[in-house]
Amino acid sequence: MKIHEYQAKEILARYGLPVVAGKVADSPETVYQIAKAMGKPVVVKAQVHVGGRGKAGGIQLANTPDEARTAALRLLGQPLKGLIVEKVLVEEQIRVERELYLGITVDRQHKQNVLLLSAEGGVEIEELAVTKPEAIGKLYIDPIKFLSEAEVDALLKQRDIPDIEHLKKIIFQLEKVYRDLDAELAEINPLAWTASHTYNVLDAKINIDDNALFRQPGMAVYREESETDAIEREAHRRKVAYVRLDGEVGIIGNGAGLVMGTMDEVSHAGGRPANFLDIGGGAKADAVKNALEIILMDSQVKGVFLNIFGGITRCDEVAKGIIAASQAIHIQVPIVIRLTGTRAEEGRTLLSGTRLIPVQSMQQGAQKIVELTGGRK
Repeated sequence: MKIHEYQAKEILARYGLPVVAGKVADSPETVYQIAKAMGKPVVVKAQVHVGGRGKAGGIQLANTPDEARTAALRLLGQPLKGLIVEKVLVEEQIRVERELYLGITVDRQHKQNVLLLSAEGGVEIEELAVTKPEAIGKLYIDPIKFLSEAEVDALLKQRDIPDIEHLKKIIFQLEKVYRDLDAELAEINPLAWTASHTYNVLDAKINIDDNALFRQPGMAVYREESETDAIEREAHRRKVAYVRLDGEVGIIGNGAGLVMGTMDEVSHAGGRPANFLDIGGGAKADAVKNALEIILMDSQVKGVFLNIFGGITRCDEVAKGIIAASQAIHIQVPIVIRLTGTRAEEGRTLLSGTRLIPVQSMQQGAQKIVELTGGRK
C-alpha cells in the first residue's frame, strides 16, 4: 500500500525526524490562505502516487499567496501522469545547500533489507543506480538485529557528508519506521542539508506490505481507494490475489509459481498477459467464479487461460466455478483450460459440451490462447 507524501511526513514527524512544516489543501482558496498564514515563499506539491512529479510539473514554487493560488489552479483537478490531483501539500521553501538520498527497502536479489545512502539526492535512485552506481552506499540489515552504530559510522565516513551524528539519528529512526510499519520502502529523497546547517526531510515515500496490513490497523486511514485501479479494488474486496497488467490474455492459476510460469509461457508464445491471478490452494467453485468475473471486468481481455494443477485444489471444483461464472455472466471470449491432478477427469467430464477449449500441457495452452487472441501464430 502506497501512502502520500504528506502522510509519510506525518509518520516521520511522529518519530522525531526533521520534517518541513506544511499543510494539505484541496482547493486554490485554501492554498492561498495557507500561503498567506505562512508569510513566506512556498512550494505547492501535487499529492499523487507517481514518481518524477517535479519533471512532470507537479511541484511548483510560489513567492506570494496569489502565485500559490495560481499554482493550485494549475494542479488541482488536473491529470498528472494519468492520475487526477485531488490534494496538494503547501510547504515553505527551504534554502538547500546539499541534497542526500536515504532509504531502506528490500533487496530481492540478496533477499535482505538494505539501507541505501547517496550524497547525490533529488534524483530517482533507480536512475542513479544505472548511471552512477558507485554513488550509492549500501548496508545490508540483519533481519533479527537492528543496525549497529559501528556499521552506520563506517558507511557514513566513506562519504563527504556533514553532521554525521545528526544523520545517524535520522537513519536509526528511519529504520524504526521501516520495521514498526512492516514497510517495503521507507525513503527520504531528498534529505536536504540546509543553509542554516540542519537536515530537513523535503520529500518522503513509505510503502506498506499489503500482506502485513492486518498487523497495521492504524494504516487503514491512509488507504486512498480513488488512486487504485477499480478492478484491483474489487479483487481486493473479494479477497482475490490479482494484479492488473496491460496485455490481452487473462490468466488464472493456483499457486503463484504456476501463475508466473504460465505468464512466461504466454509471453514466450507471443502473447501479453493481462493480469496475475492466483486462486490459491484448495480453491472452491466460488473462488473460481470470482476469478473469472474479475478478469472479465477488463475490457482489454480477449481470452482466458486457466492452468490448474490439482493438488489440494480439486479440478471438479474448478469446473463447477467455471460453470457458475458462465451462468452468471455472458462470457464472450475464448477460454482455454488445462486441468491436471486431483479429480481432473471428473472436472473435464463436467465441462464436456461447453465451449471451453481443453489442452493437455501448459505450452499447448499458451500457444492456443495466443492464437485465439490474435498474437503470434
